Amino acid sequence: MPVLDAVRALAFVGDLSMGQPVDHSTRAAWLATRVAQSARAAGIGTGGPDGHAACVALLRWSGCTANAPEFSVLMGDDVTGRDAMLSMASASEATALASTFGDAALIHCEVAGEIARLLGLPADIERAMRCLFETWDGGGKPAGLSGDAVPAVVFHVALAGDLEIFSRVHGLPAALRYIAERADGKYPKALADLVAREAAGWMAALDDGAHERGGEADAGVGGLAALKTPLELVADVIDLKIPWMTGLSRRVAEAARDAAAALGLDEAVQERLHRAGLLHGIGRASVPNALWQDGRRLGEADRERLRLMPYWTGRAARRLSALQEEAELASYVDERMDGSGAFRGVAGAAIPMPARVLAAASRWTTLRTARPGTAALDVEAARAALRAEAGAGLLDAQAAEAVCGGKGWPVRQGSATAATTATAATVSLSARETEVLARIAIGESNKEAAKVLGISPATVRTHLESAFRKLECSTRAAATLKAMTMGLLPV
Repeated sequence: MPVLDAVRALAFVGDLSMGQPVDHSTRAAWLATRVAQSARAAGIGTGGPDGHAACVALLRWSGCTANAPEFSVLMGDDVTGRDAMLSMASASEATALASTFGDAALIHCEVAGEIARLLGLPADIERAMRCLFETWDGGGKPAGLSGDAVPAVVFHVALAGDLEIFSRVHGLPAALRYIAERADGKYPKALADLVAREAAGWMAALDDGAHERGGEADAGVGGLAALKTPLELVADVIDLKIPWMTGLSRRVAEAARDAAAALGLDEAVQERLHRAGLLHGIGRASVPNALWQDGRRLGEADRERLRLMPYWTGRAARRLSALQEEAELASYVDERMDGSGAFRGVAGAAIPMPARVLAAASRWTTLRTARPGTAALDVEAARAALRAEAGAGLLDAQAAEAVCGGKGWPVRQGSATAATTATAATVSLSARETEVLARIAIGESNKEAAKVLGISPATVRTHLESAFRKLECSTRAAATLKAMTMGLLPV
């Protein structure tokens, strides 16, 4: 897929994960470009090309699926909690709260940096992504950098993000007060003063739709259009939000493509289904992780958030110039033949055959995937369950049979994409390191992994540290993402 589409998709996922309107990142990107341009004109710092500010702003929240489990533990609702944190007016309270999120900040920045590297973005952008929460006064995360040691574009993007959120939530006069309170703390005072002078004009232009007319091309991000990246990268980032779903989007995509082939659908449809399977989880970013906990009783509001997951996937189609058909197809993943599905509630002939295949493939993959408190069904039990759902009128019988009529999904290992094969060749994990990382990747603790593998927790830790060292990562999420894109983990 075009890297520009990947950036757009990740910006959309990030906005959903942070509880923001889905145009927050595009508005912040427009503002960040203006901040960078004005800073250059005023001789304040050096921020690189304008497109760097826009790109960092669009990808700023790309690491937030990775630390959703940590935020879920700390805040209960990782989506609403992060929204409240971003709009917090008190600078002292915001600083105190941020100080408790050191591990989460490290996870976010490490994953965001890996994403920038895997997308083939310039080294300056990757470095900025690894410093997203550093501050001018040195009180930020993850490394406590200060002053000019922090890339200037980090301050441009932080100011743009604060201006967009505070103005929307509290109004422009209050936004400027809150930014002034953070001057010489979160960002340099000279830059905050510059923003204060220009903010009224910028916000008026935004309200008039300037970011929609000029968009990313005006911000300089359009230069990414010539770059390509595997769609699997976006799928893997989506799946990081819920550890037990690691690799799930890839498995749905493979099952859908194989079923389409078994039904005799042409190769173009098979490939479209594969891409739709990789995209089908975009809307999952809008749902708090706590809703996936085993045994949780769901209220009406919870059920509505789950029902709207495929709606948000469909909305993403508007952002993806090369994958609009696939994202629209992916939005049918939860529809059911009797009309009981989500989000459209359509039935029978109103559901296209490819969409019926995707729904069956997704259900099959869920049945065959272990989750906390629920073991994966073996092939025969999953076949029986899928056929029962088809018999009850929930799934298309032909699609269900095509999905489960074979030997079950293939376990693929070492299937590195073309974009990362060369990198993968430079990293080699031992069989035991791979086993250990695979257990940790799905959210198991060292003790849980040790029990499954029949080794001691200390041995698990030793192999995990070795795998992290080889992958040049220090967090579970970053190691998982890097190993998945290199084809080093079983799917």
